[in-house]
Amino acid sequence: MAVDLMSTYITLPNVRRRKIPEEFKDNDNRFSESLVEYFLEKYTKKGDIVLDIFAGLGTTLFVAEEMERIPFGVEYSEARYIYIRENLQNKDNIIYGDSLKLLEYNVPKCDFCIASPIYMNKSETENPYTAYTTKGTYKQYLEDTRKIYSNVKKKMKHNSKIVVEVSNLKKDDSVTTLAWDIGKEISKIFHFEGEIVVNWTSNSSENKDGFYGYGYDHSYCLVFSNK
Repeated sequence: MAVDLMSTYITLPNVRRRKIPEEFKDNDNRFSESLVEYFLEKYTKKGDIVLDIFAGLGTTLFVAEEMERIPFGVEYSEARYIYIRENLQNKDNIIYGDSLKLLEYNVPKCDFCIASPIYMNKSETENPYTAYTTKGTYKQYLEDTRKIYSNVKKKMKHNSKIVVEVSNLKKDDSVTTLAWDIGKEISKIFHFEGEIVVNWTSNSSENKDGFYGYGYDHSYCLVFSNK
């Protein structure tokens, strides 16, 4: 029987091709279109349903449509939701809501999920999952992440793949092991197949915080399957 060997190291350009409105440029935390393209080519085919539970500025959804997949997404920020909806062909497939309430929404069984959770440093006291409008702790953040992916499991087809793009975070002299902590929580729900180190390159001459940010030139894509 043939074995599907997973690459454990890839190099991609940290370039965001799609232009966004000026109001979002100060907080442009999108991942590159090339990342979505890589995983859609690897794990999906035309007509497959692709889910992003942290839709952000819609990168996953727009790329999925360009590649003739069917996108579904959830976005907590109303302004970002409106922007995605205005530019998406399948306008009803972007949901203005909270991924903790995913099971309340009309989302079909999906073939693939790729998302990047909103990051939280262990020293922060505001909840990323409410767009930093409420107080929160790092412990609660990890518990909410596990709850969100418990919801995702009920929306995924059997043997489907789930990819989580995440990074550890450097701040001053401390490191928040966000990638490892999130991986541990989601592994309680899905079968962990391994991590892919994504080496990011950039044409920029400035590299004070790494080409990726948060003090790094790389991030991780944690790959899970719904066994």
